[in-house]
Amino acid sequence: MAGNPDFTLFQLEDFHHELREAIRGLSEKEIAPYAKDVDGKSRFPEEALTALNAAGFNAVHVPEAYGGQGADSVATCIVIEEVARVCGSSSLIPAVNKLGTMGLILQGSEELKQKVLPTIVNGGMASYALSEREAGSDAASMRTRAKADGDDWIINGSKCWITNGGKSDWYTVMAVTDAEKGANGISAFMVHKDDEGFVVGPLEHKLGIKGSPTAELYFENCRVPGDRIIGAPGTGFKTALQTLDHTRPTIGAQAVGIAQGALDAAIAYTKDRKQFGKTIASFQNTEFMLADMAMKIEAARLMVYTSAARAERGEKNLGFISAAAKCFASDVAMEVTTNAVQLFGGAGYTTDFPVERMMRDAKITQIYEGTNQIQRVVMSRQILR
Repeated sequence: MAGNPDFTLFQLEDFHHELREAIRGLSEKEIAPYAKDVDGKSRFPEEALTALNAAGFNAVHVPEAYGGQGADSVATCIVIEEVARVCGSSSLIPAVNKLGTMGLILQGSEELKQKVLPTIVNGGMASYALSEREAGSDAASMRTRAKADGDDWIINGSKCWITNGGKSDWYTVMAVTDAEKGANGISAFMVHKDDEGFVVGPLEHKLGIKGSPTAELYFENCRVPGDRIIGAPGTGFKTALQTLDHTRPTIGAQAVGIAQGALDAAIAYTKDRKQFGKTIASFQNTEFMLADMAMKIEAARLMVYTSAARAERGEKNLGFISAAAKCFASDVAMEVTTNAVQLFGGAGYTTDFPVERMMRDAKITQIYEGTNQIQRVVMSRQILR
């Protein structure tokens, strides 16, 4: 064959392997021991936050110009994946910090970046506020309004399903600034927890990721300085879609991590558990189940990393691959965790082992940042366009 092909696309850098080793060690030592208690008591994983902040893994995506590590998108996915491997709730700290600041990084003014991003690096948190009770998959039909008032903006309305709501310092909030323009009349703002008129509502009681609070937010004549708008008025919805192209792979990474944790637990259990005089791992049906689980995880991981790498390179038309990575990985996570529970038998249905928690945590990855039905809409539109 002619030419000298470069296969580095399929090879992680030494840095990525060193990063995985570091974050895995931290996760197993500082996060895993508390995962069961965090889930059982539906409490925020303070131990994880402290450990991630101390090690600089809370917001590795923030550029070096703002005090961050400037880690590439694949590295960020590795961090999220390894934390999710031991605790899905804790993995939402780095994942949502990226989600809550990605629009700012992509389209915000330099002054606004300097105001917000260093606070996240130094232990603060950010959340993303797009969804409303009547505007979930149909986000463009949101009712929250922002009206100019002198140099400021006044926001009225509410948002729901806000991950880490009440814990974050900053919120990227989408609001309608010109109702006559539809999606082109939506703008994005950085709202601070101390802003006048900002109220955190009640928390949701959930099936999984119980350690990550999911709150409703209320804006009651919430006054936001004019320099806290992200980009020009009317560009907020485009910023939101651009953000999701960059952050959907992180949900895929979370799904891969949860699935890997369940597979690891299933391998250890089936090699130890004996029936009919031998370990259940020695039965061919068990071998085939484990092989399929591992195969699908590997495929999902490659798709997630490919999607992240393409976003890092600034490629256009990321809609298909980002939706595909999130969709495929989350479907794999649900299948793998369900099979892990099956391999544990009755023990898997108890809280004595982590696979039931992983199964519950996996479910949300098929729903948030766009349901997998919406991901398929995104993919089909791209390939039929």
